[in-house]
Amino acid sequence: MLLLGFVGAALCAGEWLSHPATRTIGPPPKDFSAREVRIDTAPAGHVAGWFAPGQRGRGAVLLLHGVRADRTQMLGRARFLNREGYAALLIDLPAHGQSTGDRITFGAREAAGVKAALEFLRRESPGERIAVIGVSLGAAATVLALPSPAPDAVVLESIYPTIEDAVTNRLTTVLGPAGAVLAGPLLWQLPLRAGVSTDDLRPIERIARLGAPALIASGAQDRHTTWAETERLFNAAAGPKEIWRVEGAGHVDLHAYGPGAYERQVLGFLAKYLRSEG
Repeated sequence: MLLLGFVGAALCAGEWLSHPATRTIGPPPKDFSAREVRIDTAPAGHVAGWFAPGQRGRGAVLLLHGVRADRTQMLGRARFLNREGYAALLIDLPAHGQSTGDRITFGAREAAGVKAALEFLRRESPGERIAVIGVSLGAAATVLALPSPAPDAVVLESIYPTIEDAVTNRLTTVLGPAGAVLAGPLLWQLPLRAGVSTDDLRPIERIARLGAPALIASGAQDRHTTWAETERLFNAAAGPKEIWRVEGAGHVDLHAYGPGAYERQVLGFLAKYLRSEG
């Protein structure tokens, strides 16, 4: 009976983790001057989002939320970036919000949404330098996408190095040492439920090929993506690169945790790579 209960718990957890997190989002808030967009993705899907134009020569930023969230998670970032003149595109990643998708795949299929959104942003902001700010799932999808041409800069927040690390950390945080035992059965379900393997979900093995200056940030107290894992990712990344340790923060929205510090750090980084001279 104990074994059956264990297997049942693993199956239920696997279904919940990969089940789409779709919901109606609707139009942007009245105090955020943006329009609704729908961007086609291969082979027959789309991602939904909001696009706010910026000032010429200031740059454009794609904003990507975390797992089981949607574009509204990135609204605070979009607001301050747009105030500084950056164009901002916020999307719902595949299988989230109002975007299509039958399974959450922890960055593998979500990467197609990243590529399509970057192509859209380049069309809507011709001649502008492009950055990506990705949180957790959004960061992983950016690295796994290896978009070409590469963005001019990326901000990767709370990004996991491998799916094995991500699942084991989350389960042990909730269940203690028993969580490590449950990690294996959950990971075994990936090919069946999501059509991807653990080999497809290893950002640490692709980050050196990203081809973009990177700011890698994480909370010092993050138990989902530990600081040691963040340092591993930073060491694996090619330069130019910066690392930012947010003292006191766990696996939280780093902008909401400390808006002033976040905005200074990110704006300073983006200004190096996105602002046109003169």
